[in-house]
Amino acid sequence: ALDYEEHSSHVMGTLEAVRVPVIAAIAGPCTGGGAAIATCCDLRIASPSARFGVPIARTLGNCLSQENCARLVAVLGLSRTKDLLLTGRLMDVAELQAAGFLKEVVASEDELFPRVQASAESIAENAPLTLEASKRALLRVRNRLLPAESDADLIELCYQSADFREGIEAFLAKRKPVWQGR
Repeated sequence: ALDYEEHSSHVMGTLEAVRVPVIAAIAGPCTGGGAAIATCCDLRIASPSARFGVPIARTLGNCLSQENCARLVAVLGLSRTKDLLLTGRLMDVAELQAAGFLKEVVASEDELFPRVQASAESIAENAPLTLEASKRALLRVRNRLLPAESDADLIELCYQSADFREGIEAFLAKRKPVWQGR
């Protein structure tokens, strides 16, 4: 569990550290690893079918690392992050845009990738060192949300539990998990 979360944090940190702006194109449900990736991107553009959330409280029974919690808080705020993590619900495109999570929403599914491409080309015309410095400065600000203490105990609490094993089995069997709190 700890190795998995450490690897995940490394991958997400690598994505955040890309020198140039990264734009997520979101269509349909964006959960799990896709939600983590979209959160790490600098900008997000969505189609009308986009939905976003972290339904682990009702699906797998694992938890997010403190680093991934900080990423969510940085883009959605503490209250919305709590809402998503505690309810396991997905936000629709209108709510995501109102929350400031999305740069924009295109009118149709077919417009998504051309719009992302056009946005990337427009951003690429800007001063590259300014873009890099801005990204790095904002990442430093976001990193101040991280506590000094380790989250290993929280990760082990969930990943080593019978509930997590049940969540995985239920997910693979496409059934609702039966939580025991152990």
